[in-house]
Amino acid sequence: MTPPRSAGSAPPEGLETAREAWDAFVYNANAARVVFGAGSLQHLEREIELLGARRALVLSTPGQRGQAERVAQRLGSKAAGIFDGAVMHVPIEVARQAREQARRMDADCAIAIGGGSTVGLGKAIALESGLPILAIPTTYAGSEMTPIYGITEGGLKKTGKDPKVLPRTVIYDPELSSGLPVGLSVTSGMNAMAHAAEGLYAQDRNPVMSLMAEEGLAAIARALPGIVRAPQDIEARSQALYGAWLCGTVLGNVGMALHHKLCHTLGGSFNLPHAECHTIVLPHAMAYNAPAVPQAMARIARAIGAQDAAGGLYDLARDNGAPVALRDLGMPEADLDRAADIAASNPYWNPRPIERTAIRALLQNAWAGVRPGD
Repeated sequence: MTPPRSAGSAPPEGLETAREAWDAFVYNANAARVVFGAGSLQHLEREIELLGARRALVLSTPGQRGQAERVAQRLGSKAAGIFDGAVMHVPIEVARQAREQARRMDADCAIAIGGGSTVGLGKAIALESGLPILAIPTTYAGSEMTPIYGITEGGLKKTGKDPKVLPRTVIYDPELSSGLPVGLSVTSGMNAMAHAAEGLYAQDRNPVMSLMAEEGLAAIARALPGIVRAPQDIEARSQALYGAWLCGTVLGNVGMALHHKLCHTLGGSFNLPHAECHTIVLPHAMAYNAPAVPQAMARIARAIGAQDAAGGLYDLARDNGAPVALRDLGMPEADLDRAADIAASNPYWNPRPIERTAIRALLQNAWAGVRPGD
């Protein structure tokens, strides 16, 4: 590690020049085992044995039932069964059904194969039962690296942190994400980038997470155009998973701010798709906070190779075919007032004070798909 520089000396080229890099901080590492690389699914049986498990409930969405069945077949007698009811935002009713099936089948661990919805369901099971989770991500959401859970009840998505929901083991096999449609690949990657972007100005940020955030942003910014050009490119898929790992780790170690509050509101209260919401809102949340955290914005811009963080993120999404307007997701303009009220009523910490009028204007721009700065 490079030692702190003496007062008045110039920082090494490429390192953070702001004083925040050398501020006092607290760093707590979240314990997790990562198995990374093309073909890594071959190690599944070994990893189950290392967990000390004997009966695994395999979780998936209905659309990924086939992948769940292949995992169960690989496990043979160690597979307790399959629950394929995972859906976005983890409705509490679905979480209860999965918990009951795990109990009924005497499962002593759960394997979550898929994206954030499936991993989120695994976390909901672990929250109540303490079952260890092994995650096999097939998207780039990054939630497998966080102790953050979210459960939707009565139209409101409630989030929290608990170390027992953090997957014990994560198998990153880029071959498993090669079938992820290009559009979902882009929005999933943008979702991960949101974790790193907010991590750079989080209230409890630290220089270790800031380095990971910048590297994660850069990796996904490199990967997405490559996936769009050649969806089966394992190198691009590997870069995206690597970036998702880093970005998710950042989210798991530092707090969230305005961007995540807005996305939790739009997803939990208006049932908008998770990754697409992150993709659309991210540039506007960055523009909102830019005056308060110029150094963080400079790092984001540098990582993605843009002149401006907010505009660069918008361009990355647009140029790779992702949606850039909430209206394209079916969000009625008439609901923007209610969304602003919900987001402003119980806000997360944010570097710029939350002002309801300004949030309403932010949502209007996001709804219309206006490029920040134009």
